[in-house]
Amino acid sequence: MPAENTSGEPEDIEVRDPVSAPDAEGVPRRVTRRFPKFTRDTARPEGGGRAASADALAARQWPIIAVLGGVALGLLLTALDQFRIGTVLIGVSLLAGAVLRWTLPGVGMLAVRSRFTDIATYGVLGTVIVLLALMAQPDPWLQIPFLKDTLHFTVTN
Repeated sequence: MPAENTSGEPEDIEVRDPVSAPDAEGVPRRVTRRFPKFTRDTARPEGGGRAASADALAARQWPIIAVLGGVALGLLLTALDQFRIGTVLIGVSLLAGAVLRWTLPGVGMLAVRSRFTDIATYGVLGTVIVLLALMAQPDPWLQIPFLKDTLHFTVTN
């Protein structure tokens, strides 16, 4: 049974429960702080539709495409028996991802967590990969004395 207003005429708005209220179009909407049991939509991705049109995916995602391209080239070089050059390229690609995340306001899918966390993660992983690639045997391009002493101490004892 529809509700009646003060003049006695029936209204078209049907109130579903005590916490609903009509929106701008007059449709009752829940006014509650609880999350709904079923999600009916999803949040838009970073820069979705604002930086470029929907069909220009590469225009928004070029930072992650560049980093993944560098990592893929490094993996290919590693598979083709160029271990040191390939792994250095992988590390440099991660460091480039850290720089892109730091300097660009919108980096698409390169942004995973907060800016600080992304920069720290890409930077630390890239640095460690580059250092390990440069120190790899045989004929290391970089020798760090205290690491060599630590390695010999742990292996001999």
